[in-house]
Amino acid sequence: MREPLRIAVAQPLLVSYDVATNAASHAATIRTASARVVAFPELSLTGYQLDAPPITAEDARLGPLVQGCAETGSLALVGAPVAGEAGRSYLAMLAVDGTGASVAYRKMWLGPAEERRFTPGSKPATLDVDGWRLGLAICKDTGIPQHATDTAALGIDAYVAGVLESADRAGILAERAHRIARQHRVWVAVASFAGSTGEGYSHAAGRSGIWNADGTVVAQAGPEPGAIIRATLTS
Repeated sequence: MREPLRIAVAQPLLVSYDVATNAASHAATIRTASARVVAFPELSLTGYQLDAPPITAEDARLGPLVQGCAETGSLALVGAPVAGEAGRSYLAMLAVDGTGASVAYRKMWLGPAEERRFTPGSKPATLDVDGWRLGLAICKDTGIPQHATDTAALGIDAYVAGVLESADRAGILAERAHRIARQHRVWVAVASFAGSTGEGYSHAAGRSGIWNADGTVVAQAGPEPGAIIRATLTS
């Protein structure tokens, strides 16, 4: 029988384009979170700067983040632009643990500005952690019912997303999370950007949250940067 899974969602204060500083901030957050899985917002390593250079999984600047995961036994889900074949770039989620980083998921549903820079991912993705299967999503994906349906069809226990919304759209986060949890009977964890970043997001929503399979919010942050919230997922 599998053990309960401790998960955290974080909204750290981030510095645009500064991968090294953001990786160190992520590492500090992971040490504080005391969770098996720690999820971060969309493009958390660069800020929401669509012209930021792609990051590779082998980037030396991720060293402190890998070390933080090694010390705590955590798996971090972080946001970054990554390069692909034939000059393509993707808006991605990296999975980082004590052994290194890998590209876990590429965002499938892009916003208009993102389409000018990135190629959409081709399929949903999951990660297996200690007997739990996590479905992965990035921002607009959460607003596309087909994405949740296709991801849930992979046999997930939880749907984990990194997002960015403006403060005046904060309510959308809870609405989508509640819908996905209720429709697919899965836990939902959303790490939402807080503070300010590029592309006109001077006041991001924050309000990261975790919902159980009934659609009830178990824990939710406020709008301020620096918040970390946690919940223990049980069968």
